[in-house]
Amino acid sequence: MQTADIRRRWLEFFGDRGHTVVPSASLVSDDPTLLFTVAGMVPFIPYMSGLVPAPFPRATSVQKCIRTLDIEEVGKTTRHGTFFQMNGNFSFGDYFKQTAIEYAWELLTSSEADGGLGFDERDLWVTVYEDDDEAIGMWKKTAGLPDHRIQRLGKEDNYWSTGQPGPAGPCSEIYFDRGPAYGAEGGPIADENRYIEIWNLVFMQYLIGNVKSKVDFDILGELPRKNIDTGMGLERVAFIKQNVENLYEIDQVRPVLDLAADLSGRRYGAVHEDDVRMRVVADHVRSALMLMSDGVTPSNEGRGYVLRRLLRRTVRSMRLLGVDRSTFPELFSASRDAMSAAYPEVAADYERISRTAYAEEEAFLRTLTGGTTILDLAVLKTKEQGSTALAGDTAFQLHDTFGFPIDLTVEIAEEAGLAVDRGAFERLMTEQKQRAKADAKSKKLGTADLSAFAEFRAAGETVFTGYTELETESTVLGLIIDAQSVNSAVAGELVEVILAETSLYAESGGQEADAGVIVGDGFELEVLDVQKPVKGLISHRARVTSGQVAVGDRARSVVDRDWRKGATQAHSATHIVHAALREILGSTAHQSGSYNKAGYLRLDFTWSQPLSAETRSEIEEISNTAVRADFDVITREMAVDEAKELGAMALFGEKYGDVVRMVEIGGPWSRELCGGTHVVHTSEIGLINLLGESSIGSTNRRVESLVGADAFREFATERAIVSQLTSSLKAPRDEITNRIADLVANLKTAEKKIAAYEASALSSRIPSLVDTRVRVGELSLVTANLGELRSSDDLRSLVNGVRERLGSEPAVVALAASVGAKPVVIAATNEAARSLSVKAGALAKLAASVLGGGGGGKDDLAQGGGTDVMAIDDALTAIRSAVGDGRQ
Repeated sequence: MQTADIRRRWLEFFGDRGHTVVPSASLVSDDPTLLFTVAGMVPFIPYMSGLVPAPFPRATSVQKCIRTLDIEEVGKTTRHGTFFQMNGNFSFGDYFKQTAIEYAWELLTSSEADGGLGFDERDLWVTVYEDDDEAIGMWKKTAGLPDHRIQRLGKEDNYWSTGQPGPAGPCSEIYFDRGPAYGAEGGPIADENRYIEIWNLVFMQYLIGNVKSKVDFDILGELPRKNIDTGMGLERVAFIKQNVENLYEIDQVRPVLDLAADLSGRRYGAVHEDDVRMRVVADHVRSALMLMSDGVTPSNEGRGYVLRRLLRRTVRSMRLLGVDRSTFPELFSASRDAMSAAYPEVAADYERISRTAYAEEEAFLRTLTGGTTILDLAVLKTKEQGSTALAGDTAFQLHDTFGFPIDLTVEIAEEAGLAVDRGAFERLMTEQKQRAKADAKSKKLGTADLSAFAEFRAAGETVFTGYTELETESTVLGLIIDAQSVNSAVAGELVEVILAETSLYAESGGQEADAGVIVGDGFELEVLDVQKPVKGLISHRARVTSGQVAVGDRARSVVDRDWRKGATQAHSATHIVHAALREILGSTAHQSGSYNKAGYLRLDFTWSQPLSAETRSEIEEISNTAVRADFDVITREMAVDEAKELGAMALFGEKYGDVVRMVEIGGPWSRELCGGTHVVHTSEIGLINLLGESSIGSTNRRVESLVGADAFREFATERAIVSQLTSSLKAPRDEITNRIADLVANLKTAEKKIAAYEASALSSRIPSLVDTRVRVGELSLVTANLGELRSSDDLRSLVNGVRERLGSEPAVVALAASVGAKPVVIAATNEAARSLSVKAGALAKLAASVLGGGGGGKDDLAQGGGTDVMAIDDALTAIRSAVGDGRQ
């Protein structure tokens, strides 16, 4: 049974039983505490917690998920995959435990011919929470299971909660027995390799509080509306139904695994270590493909870092399989073909996805080359020191700074006959993870408690009137201070204000929140920010500037007209610049992020090469042509499928409902799904001034522009500068460029002549310095305070020149100078002096200690410095004394 067939059967089964079929949400989670959608129920959490009223009584989905917590286990077990699909059925105060068990058993054991999954009842076991006698009775009644195939487990295994106060409840898990070849008899409590969990039924029926841990909390009572949340691992069922050994061998993954084997010339199943690497490749390529299809791009933080790690682990695994060249064009194409039946968007967006993946692979292959050079030097140094193990901090630096995988470091070190201090490496990694966890925890604790907004959201959605009016009369529904609902707020207090209707735009879609005020009889509030803390609810963060505001008061939201005008200009300009980019660069130049406010816009887009000056000018010209064309800016609400048929672009990171708002500029030239505020005609924008373009990652670029009056002021400033230059250079405007080029060329010529003169002047000092040498035992010693010099490089040139003139006899040179008002001393030794154990590094370090600083270096040449220029002579005296009595 193909994976897509299992998916289809699931959705049809529950759809036929009154469940709303909900499309998979993006892998990029709405939850600010999560990087990714990590479970099938994540998109439904607001409904289960009561934060947002559920729009349906029952629902079903097949949700895309990403988890990388156990990334090191990928390929080693049958169960661990970074990307997986979770079949789920959900009830929000509708059916409960008995019906959920009946549905599960019916779907699992019905014949394939009747639309079921066709499992043999004799192969299925269940676990229940240790005190849930009710569930045991229901399993016996519904499935006729004997006592020994129903096993009780504690809170650690069979009790679900978010780990926070709120809804929770016992769960019941269904397991498949793979047979005696896979482990010991005795059910899931005996061997979870033989008995594979395929479906978890969560009976969310209690409210918990005083949560100390996963197993330590208080049950405060039963929920008024009990929920059902179930999850079936699609890949787990697929590998059982396809009679293969693990999830890496199912139809959606195996083609990439087989290709990795072909490219490496190694046979899958022959060597365990190679098998693990092929599975890693197959898993990570699919995960990366799906992440990029949802708009994630490689970077050094957040979601982008996770993607980059997946891609780099893939390159690493192929390298360990003996393949050093680029392989992503073959591997990603194979994954696209395997996944596009279930997710057509991966084929539709493949040009963009592949461009990103290929560029990242090429960049990392170059990193590996550079990292290998650094590692080779570290190996050489380790051997010179007589050590048999590469330092852990070296391995960590390669991993953390250069993205050099530890396994590859170990492999190269072993080839050189060295071990790696894994203990020190792991300690440094653990310290880094602890810092990251502490940072994540502090961020999580800093997030407002959204439960304070639940009662207001339950009363309905906030009505946004700002598309058509700038002032709206409304009622104060709620006030929140420090995450607690209050009845009133007085002058000086910061408060979250919930209105029934508002004309103030909440930050979203890249557009900054409106500025404005909220006024009423006897009070006024300055609005500092406007946000949507939960879906459908708008909250105004405001300071009470006068009077007292109370729940139930009539209030009027008033938008700052100038601010809104600037914001609409910038947002419409963002759409225009995006369309201009795509007209010039093609459809793969896709917006990956934006920010706009009055007078300014920033647009990030997928592209791996810098834009030429000519291209930037062309983008600016096309954008301003669209402004001058006075296109109508048309906004329409329609079904999301209708909008997509019209070619409307759904931008990554944005969430859309069944009904969407499409903004159209110039007909099909620019159609985007957008909830922002816009001008009515493009001529209202006035002017777009493209400030510049820059890189924000290997596959992402950024353009920035000024808009409207700000753009005009920038051009006026530039005109004033040009006018000043024409006056100063006494040249017409069209000759300024050539005139400046001539001046720069003349300046460079003059600088070269000055540098040659200074070099000659420095060289002329060498003979007199050589004449000052003194004999100290077998050594010739030259020391001198040269006063002020332009740079340390000049001082180094003199030291090297004097050492060379002293010939092959044992010689030491130590010269000092004031460079930029700071003391610098440089010491040098020749080979004959070093044979007498005189080392420049020790001398520089000694001098630096006198100068109040630090220093050191190699045995032949070293530098020191400090803060006390007046101590230069004392530092040179210390060197002379050290050479004289052999203390260096």
